[in-house]
Amino acid sequence: MNLFGLFDEQKQIIKKLEQSRSRLYRLAYSWCHNRALADDLTQEALSKGIAKAGQLRDHDALDSWLFGILSNCLTDHFRRHRETVDIEAVEERFLIGGANPEDDYQQSQTVLRIRRAIAELPIGQRQVVTLVDLEELSYAEVANILEIPVGTVMSRLCRARQSLKELLLREPQAVRETANVVRIK
Repeated sequence: MNLFGLFDEQKQIIKKLEQSRSRLYRLAYSWCHNRALADDLTQEALSKGIAKAGQLRDHDALDSWLFGILSNCLTDHFRRHRETVDIEAVEERFLIGGANPEDDYQQSQTVLRIRRAIAELPIGQRQVVTLVDLEELSYAEVANILEIPVGTVMSRLCRARQSLKELLLREPQAVRETANVVRIK
């Protein structure tokens, strides 16, 4: 391959990396529930990806490779800020647009319930469930990204789904009980 071919290939990889920004941000936000941190992690992952684009051997594995970099960035962040980051105290805000206010409200309540439930999961389970269920990656890809065995991915995913089910089934009951108390008073 000639020198111009290498530069052209490098440009294409960098362009694909830049196009992956929204997916990386969405995934980072689902892991940390903090917009500023998600933006920082996305920027750091893209910066590292661009700097190391020449190391990417399989261009079809670009997303897995980037998600692995993002996972490492998150781990590094928690190591650096172990005592100062309190994920439970982070306020969560989001915007959902739509044509019908009632549908928008119901959708926003559903999204909020799911996000709250995911936020209650331990970080390992949260990472696995977002990569498998939201990003639709295979168990092998997730294992590679998080640098854990496939069996661990499967067990974390099973525990995460069971916990989500319990959390989501429990929440409507608490809402009904609160509504009943309000009506009685």
